[in-house]
Amino acid sequence: MPRLGELDLPNRLAPAIPRGATQFGFGVLCSSSAILVRTVLDGVTAGGGAPFALCFPAMMLATLFGRWQAGAVTAVLGIGYGWYYSVPPTGPFSAASTVTPLTVAFIAVAAIATIAIAELFRRSVRRATAERDRQIADRDLLLQEIDHRMKNNFAIVASILDIHRRRVSGEAADALGSALYRVESIARAHRHLYRGTGQGDAVQMRAYLGDLCAALADALLLRGGVTLACSADEVEVPRDRAVSIGLIVNELVTNAAKHAFTGRAGGTITVGFRRRPGGWTLIVSDDGVGMPAMLAPAGPDHGLGSRLIPAFARQAGGTIATDTGPEGTTVTMDLPA
Repeated sequence: MPRLGELDLPNRLAPAIPRGATQFGFGVLCSSSAILVRTVLDGVTAGGGAPFALCFPAMMLATLFGRWQAGAVTAVLGIGYGWYYSVPPTGPFSAASTVTPLTVAFIAVAAIATIAIAELFRRSVRRATAERDRQIADRDLLLQEIDHRMKNNFAIVASILDIHRRRVSGEAADALGSALYRVESIARAHRHLYRGTGQGDAVQMRAYLGDLCAALADALLLRGGVTLACSADEVEVPRDRAVSIGLIVNELVTNAAKHAFTGRAGGTITVGFRRRPGGWTLIVSDDGVGMPAMLAPAGPDHGLGSRLIPAFARQAGGTIATDTGPEGTTVTMDLPA
């Protein structure tokens, strides 16, 4: 729906209603409204002067939303009606003194000036609106081009990592696989940012985390005994923070899939993202054997993923708490809004 200041009734109603008919009808509506208000005021005040006072706001309204033709119709009807009831023979709107034809001529000149000024203002608004729309279209085109190039870059990096991962084995393959998951996590945040569901620089977390968890389940072969469940509130999070949250989810789910179910036939990994007063809460939990060293301080005995999680949490502006034991591990991150 257009903004009120940009509303152009002849264009808005065309072609269903011809522009000339819209202009004439809107002019009649504005003049009739001014006459009706004048009638009510005369009934309350028992008559009075200034019979043309309400014509000018009616003319401005008609011109701004119906162009100068509607303003002219309003001026002719309003001034003609006021003159009829102000010059003998007088009617219900008679003033204390009669209005001469010269006075009416001055009022007509003022009406023409009012309509001209309102029309110039209307055209200026329309030009500014057209320029704004053109700039928005150019910006959207540029963003689409950037989006396309970024997708290609992410795809190239992911393909290179995947090719090298397939050529090696052991720890090198695991490291390249982890790097591939991180790149894909960032790429998914980028896709959701430009999908149009967010507002400007925001990412819809329900769709983003659902997509990310589905990809992790396929990549980590979480089938049969081990399952990955994901749920999130319908909230929007700034892009940079959403990327950090996605990377944390990637690291925690990957660690749980690799280490939480050692010696067990199966289990469940759960990812949840909830709105709370003043911010959001991310919860990643599993019902595995426990991982007491998962979030220990960085050191030579700890993997890269364990060292990255606190760094990603700082980037997101959140604080992490871990509850782990024989019944499983729960990692909670609170983020301020």
